[in-house]
Amino acid sequence: MAAVTDEQVELVRALICSIPAGQVATYGDIAAAAGLSNARTVGWILRVDGSDLPWHRVIRASGRPTDHLRTEQLERLRAEGVLAVDGRVDLAAVRHRFPRTAG
Repeated sequence: MAAVTDEQVELVRALICSIPAGQVATYGDIAAAAGLSNARTVGWILRVDGSDLPWHRVIRASGRPTDHLRTEQLERLRAEGVLAVDGRVDLAAVRHRFPRTAG
């Protein structure tokens, strides 16, 4: 993985914090909004520096939660009104859209 700057980490953290309760964003959505070339970088940032973030609002592009956190993630989302059908969140209904930035 390419080196990630402190500024990129802070931008990803801020974007995750900006996802409202009751909505989700994909790793790719966050990567695109942060100007990162790889959605895996978002996952890495969450893994190493995301315990204090609303991490449960970040989901795979398939609408499925992270395997190892599936139960807790779905419970947290359900508490915010985000329902999953057969373990999949309806992204069309609850996907957060980040504002476009000039760049």
